Amino acid sequence: MKAVILGYGKMGREIETVLNSRGHECIGIITDSGKLNSSAYTDAVCIEFTTPDAFRSNYKMIADNFRAAVAGTTGWLDILGDVKKYFREKNKTLIYASNFSIGVNMFFKINELSAKLISSLAEYDSYILELHHSRKLDSPSGTAKTIGSILKEVLGKEVDIQSIRSGNIPGIHETGFESDVDRIILRHEAFSRKGFAEGAVTAAEWTSELKGVFEFREILEKKFKTILNND
Repeated sequence: MKAVILGYGKMGREIETVLNSRGHECIGIITDSGKLNSSAYTDAVCIEFTTPDAFRSNYKMIADNFRAAVAGTTGWLDILGDVKKYFREKNKTLIYASNFSIGVNMFFKINELSAKLISSLAEYDSYILELHHSRKLDSPSGTAKTIGSILKEVLGKEVDIQSIRSGNIPGIHETGFESDVDRIILRHEAFSRKGFAEGAVTAAEWTSELKGVFEFREILEKKFKTILNND
């Protein structure tokens, strides 16, 4: 697989390491969006981790110049309809996620199953707590918002999200369910950015088998259903 990294911060460097370890060819690293237009990229997947404003400015150029894209930037879902429409018009594939970590996506599913059990059997109040490094731009995180949307769909109500930005925390997400008699806590803690990078590269590998616009979570959902049904 040929790949181009758009955005070369800590995540971009981690993605480069994972690409190399899996034997993929990184044919470009772009830090200036003015260099997105290139015929050399037509067979490559763009793996993008930039900023919300940068993605808003660049998504059309990404669809124009790459065979597929993986978008790891969060904070732009208010224009999701426009992004889907453009990628489909260009007949290109896009996989996006609030979090590409396989572990986090399993955590999403665990939250869904837990909320279904809890809402069926007892009365609990719920909350979401998320902690990230002080340089993270969006608050709440896209991951916390995804957890919130999952719980809202199951519980039928908004769940409060609290955010903390401090130091160099890669990412911690906690969901709490509390009643008069006990408390259930679900927690995912990232030790480094490697899990996010591995998931993003996995998504890039899957673009050769897919056509259209997909959330990473919906692709994994099919795999989860197969596993759970086999049990």
